[in-house]
Amino acid sequence: MEDLKELLKQHIDEDLLVKLTKDLVSIETHPLIPGQETAACVYIKEFFDKEGIPCYVKEVKDGRSNVVATLDSGKPGRTLIFNGHTDTVKADGMVDAFNPWIEDGKLYGRGTSDMKGPLASIMVAMKALKDTGALKEGKVIFTGVADEEQNSIGTIDIIEDGIKGDAVIVCEPTELKVNNGNRGLEWFRFHFIGKTVHGGEQAKGINAIKKAVDFINAMEEKLIPDVFARGGTVNYGVIHGGTQLSTVAGECELLVDRRYTADETYESMYKEFTDLLGELSAKDPKFKCEMEVLDVSVMKEGYVHEPAYTPLDSDIVKITKKYSVDAIGEDYDVVFIKAWTDAGLISTYQKTPVIICGPGLMECCHALHEYVPVDHLPKASLMYALTAIEFCGKE
Repeated sequence: MEDLKELLKQHIDEDLLVKLTKDLVSIETHPLIPGQETAACVYIKEFFDKEGIPCYVKEVKDGRSNVVATLDSGKPGRTLIFNGHTDTVKADGMVDAFNPWIEDGKLYGRGTSDMKGPLASIMVAMKALKDTGALKEGKVIFTGVADEEQNSIGTIDIIEDGIKGDAVIVCEPTELKVNNGNRGLEWFRFHFIGKTVHGGEQAKGINAIKKAVDFINAMEEKLIPDVFARGGTVNYGVIHGGTQLSTVAGECELLVDRRYTADETYESMYKEFTDLLGELSAKDPKFKCEMEVLDVSVMKEGYVHEPAYTPLDSDIVKITKKYSVDAIGEDYDVVFIKAWTDAGLISTYQKTPVIICGPGLMECCHALHEYVPVDHLPKASLMYALTAIEFCGKE
């Protein structure tokens, strides 16, 4: 294996990794761009075409596309899928967001960690496998998907097209560490309805802000401690209410982010909120609240932001961690990632073992100073290539 490792290293070019990452960053794929991800998909296809790796671009919706490439050994074995999204969030004040540069060993630009650096690492890993002929059994599939930052239409399309492996690595930035799952996610709007009257006649009105406070207090007392004990979170992040100081607020809106674990279900998570609202309504006839999922959180019919979980003794966890520890130089505990990723869709709707592991730092994603450590890129490529060889070669 050491000889194979050294051979692969010779075919993993850091300069190429940097160039691919820079090129992908310079191709803007945020929501203000028509077709958003398609130009990046075409660039990726041109790379694979040049390397002789079969690849195609498919429109998913409204000019937005996925890109899929397959390296097939031609012999029986398992299939490993590498999944990465080509879309990014907007620059939002980031300086030179799409003119990437290197400083102190860090490659800066929008999408460097989230996740064009990871995409480049997969591409070069597959090139190295092709050039060396090291993939002796099975096949490796690259899925560059649209829309992960919004409604995940790309990965849903992959699922509905029947592109399925024996395991999937979602290559989100994790500092090269293996995560064996992620929390589920839902965003809720709570609309509290009161009665507007002049501030001097408060007894005749119903203050919707006060009802929102009652709900927040009830969450803090009865819901949030249990949620956090289970490894989930509740965050009330936005509140709006009232119209002016001299008027009792007739309406108030509270937006809540709820993250839940694989030990819960979407239905049980949802019911905890409705049960709490029901308790408050039963105690207070003047308490009225309408609860709904925010439009921005609504996925294609039949899909929600489910959690992902893969057992620690799964082959994909054990094999990838072995090469991850080698890349990092120290051991660590495998845990689930705190953010949501497309792994939730793969785990829930394909019933496929899935992990999250990639170069870059989650903490700097969407930030004004997003970057990926340059040395993460070749380490990730080597880790991916070695993982693919061992995983695909096992029965």
